[in-house]
Amino acid sequence: MKRYGILDNITSPADLRGLSYDSLNVLCASLREFIVDSVSRTGGHLASNLGVVELAVALEREFDSSRDRIIYDVGHQSYVHKILTGRRDRFVTLRQYGGLSGFMKPDESPTDPCITGHASNSVSVALGMAHARTLKGQKYHVIAVIGDGALTGGMAYEALSNAGTSKEPLLVVLNDNNMSIAQNVGGLSRHLARLRVSPRYLHAKAHVKERLARIPGGAAVTRSISRMKARFKRLVLPTSLFEQMGFTYLGPVDGHDLKSVCELLALAKKIKKPVLLHVMTQKGRGYAPSEQQPEKYHGVTQFDPVTGAFQAGKKEDFSACFGRELCALAERDARICAITAAMPSGTGLSRFATRFPGRFFDVGIAEEHAVAMAAGMAAQGLVPVVALYSTFLQRAYDQIVHDVAIAGLHVVFCVDRAGIVGADGATHNGVLDIAFLRSVPSMKILCPSSFAELRSMMTQAVYHETGPVAIRYPRGGEGAFRGNTAGQAIACVREAPGHTVTLLTHGVMVDRALEAAALLEQKQVRTQVYKVNEISDALDAAFAAAQEALRGWCVVVEDNVESGSLGEWIAAHRVERTDLLNTGDRFLPHGSVDEICRLCGLDAESIAAYVMKNRKGKEESLG
Repeated sequence: MKRYGILDNITSPADLRGLSYDSLNVLCASLREFIVDSVSRTGGHLASNLGVVELAVALEREFDSSRDRIIYDVGHQSYVHKILTGRRDRFVTLRQYGGLSGFMKPDESPTDPCITGHASNSVSVALGMAHARTLKGQKYHVIAVIGDGALTGGMAYEALSNAGTSKEPLLVVLNDNNMSIAQNVGGLSRHLARLRVSPRYLHAKAHVKERLARIPGGAAVTRSISRMKARFKRLVLPTSLFEQMGFTYLGPVDGHDLKSVCELLALAKKIKKPVLLHVMTQKGRGYAPSEQQPEKYHGVTQFDPVTGAFQAGKKEDFSACFGRELCALAERDARICAITAAMPSGTGLSRFATRFPGRFFDVGIAEEHAVAMAAGMAAQGLVPVVALYSTFLQRAYDQIVHDVAIAGLHVVFCVDRAGIVGADGATHNGVLDIAFLRSVPSMKILCPSSFAELRSMMTQAVYHETGPVAIRYPRGGEGAFRGNTAGQAIACVREAPGHTVTLLTHGVMVDRALEAAALLEQKQVRTQVYKVNEISDALDAAFAAAQEALRGWCVVVEDNVESGSLGEWIAAHRVERTDLLNTGDRFLPHGSVDEICRLCGLDAESIAAYVMKNRKGKEESLG
């Protein structure tokens, strides 16, 4: 077993408090080595964790995470916290089924104060905890660690505005690395850049410090000096954004100067009101490949820790297919624009951004704004295509309803990572989008099962629809099914004359249904497979037309929750003849997609076993 020097002797955060700063810096180097080695085997979030090593060590040293509440916004940078709070030995299970979560999770440790996974909520949650502390007469510190990327989300400002006027003792640590996942965008990024590099500020700070050292003490003089310093700050350092919200602003400080960070954290603890500490860090720090390409090494699969080379070449996926087809459509049609929320590479839009920079809009972590802006574009005759992960589209539900659907505007929603995502777990699985999109009047949901269908459905969505339309597709690539049945609301993809059961599904679940049908055929159970391509009002007519073909027992197979599912709609029309197989009304754990499908009974073997177990009873009940 590999040894990691001083890290091997750290069993809890209490061990940090007896170490010198030199020893702590050695520990930080060991932590980086451990993180690179571990993540190279399991996959996970690399660059974000390497960037906060000193900051995380300082927080664990200056605070007591068993009592104090330290909230890492998003949580994908909480690995050091996990390692130092007793979970180092379990890192071989990171993001594996039954193992450690890649985010904060209270079930794992009492030092994780809340569930995390989405951005921009940490200050809100922290303020709630601070209010609870005050109302219950308790004593502990509350700290929110939020990145500058997460500050592109409007919720963060709602919270900062409220927290600054609350007078609650609360520390907000702004981890400023000029990145979210991709490069940050917008006015806030430029504002923070001025704080980082302003020579006038650095010169004024040194000058004021020198002058203050020569002035004799005295309370009156001290107050006068404080006012003078504040005037200097307002003159040369534009910190009013936070100070006018009511925060005491500290920094900026080099986030890799552990001693300076510890000193400012110790100072912040003594200030009995809202404090914002501005810490500058480098994403991917200490590992050359991630320093050079922090976006590429944000979330990684297995890789060679020596060279940084990924072990498995990336296969063609639905995101890349979407990006290529959108470029082809935009080449012919100047009305087409692409919008994303801090995820240009993840959604396959990097090529579009390069080829059509004037028609590409990355709004930062601001899904609500993205959809409302798309509504404005559509109202003025453009064709906006909004590419978001399913789990993040949830945050824009109000804008989908209020700004797009009520007005009947033509906005195309490309819903990436739909269905079971896997290793990122409950916060990232896209199992709710059918339920909440189905509830929106006039919304049409298209469900491609192959790249060919995705391309055809994009043409349909852009040119043959007039209102809101969503195309949902999974993370990863296509399976064995490579056909193209686009244009049919319901399509038969496996015939079985005299069939016993119909497996009805949509999207890439058709691959598991076809595999299950083949297994059942080996047991002399004739099984036909139908798939739904379009979830909309057209289903009524489509099912009526296919009524004879769909007679008998039907099992609806879906990788989404049951409430609001397609199966629920079908069961309402077919009642006793329909069974539902889905993820259930629950939040799913992390693990591989195959493992989670088995857990839910959605793998081919489980589907076939379900049919075999219930076949006799269904045949008898249906006569």
